[in-house]
Amino acid sequence: MKKSFTIIFGILLISFLIVSAKKKEIGIIAKNAEIKQVGSGHSFTEGPAVAPDGRVYFTDQPNDRIYVWDEKKGISLWLEGTGRSNGMYFSKMGRLISCADEKNQIAYFDDEKVLHPLHAGYDGKHLNAPNDLWISPNGDIYFSDPYYHRPWWPEGHKEVQETRGVYHLAQDGEITRVIDDFKTPNGLIGTPDGKILYVADIQANETWKYNIEEDGTLSNKTFFAPKGSDGMTIDDEGNVYLTSGKVWVYNPAGELIEEIEFPEMPANICFGGKKRQTLFVTARKGVYTLQMNVKGVN
Repeated sequence: MKKSFTIIFGILLISFLIVSAKKKEIGIIAKNAEIKQVGSGHSFTEGPAVAPDGRVYFTDQPNDRIYVWDEKKGISLWLEGTGRSNGMYFSKMGRLISCADEKNQIAYFDDEKVLHPLHAGYDGKHLNAPNDLWISPNGDIYFSDPYYHRPWWPEGHKEVQETRGVYHLAQDGEITRVIDDFKTPNGLIGTPDGKILYVADIQANETWKYNIEEDGTLSNKTFFAPKGSDGMTIDDEGNVYLTSGKVWVYNPAGELIEEIEFPEMPANICFGGKKRQTLFVTARKGVYTLQMNVKGVN
């Protein structure tokens, strides 16, 4: 009996190693895949967020617009007048949540495309300018709050938060600053099990990872990659995608496994399409796609 078990275990182990080797050999990019420009003529594209149906919504913040990309129909204008939406993310309920920095808010769009504030301050002062966000499986929101002065702000608008931080916004509305030691926090993404959060310090050109505790706080700050990032995403193998001049892909161990160059410098990134196997990249005036072997999970 013991011998039979040992043989079966050995066969399973060999099969696993073969599959793993083949995966590594195949790579994360689909065979013969080419980068395609699917949109152009924008001022600065940002904030791609995949909807439950696989369509990707993205912003052109200087023009205060949100567009939607459909893998069959292409790109169409979704809304003009968006509260200067920047980073965006869909909740589990299918609601589009936005970093709307016209009024320094975390906000959401209702079914009529009307923007409603969720949160707009900390410690009695307005936020600097929410930039990017990720929604955990339990519905809590993590967002970065750096400071980039905007021409649409009224004269005299100033940076009032003493820290360019990262915040945890619980579903009951309680807000907590969970990172306060970055130079300029920007991109962030979490794992689909809600246990790990990756956060980029774009000014320091570093990305760190944290354990997410039950109360939403972060612990065990660990260096992850020697690159900062504007926007970030993650695939079903746990690989993390950073945007810094090009797209840098790191495996869960923090090892660089792929570099992907685009015609323009990437600003943000997500997986789209019904199968979530289309890498969608916002890059300055254009937007691009690339077919992948891996799938997005956020």
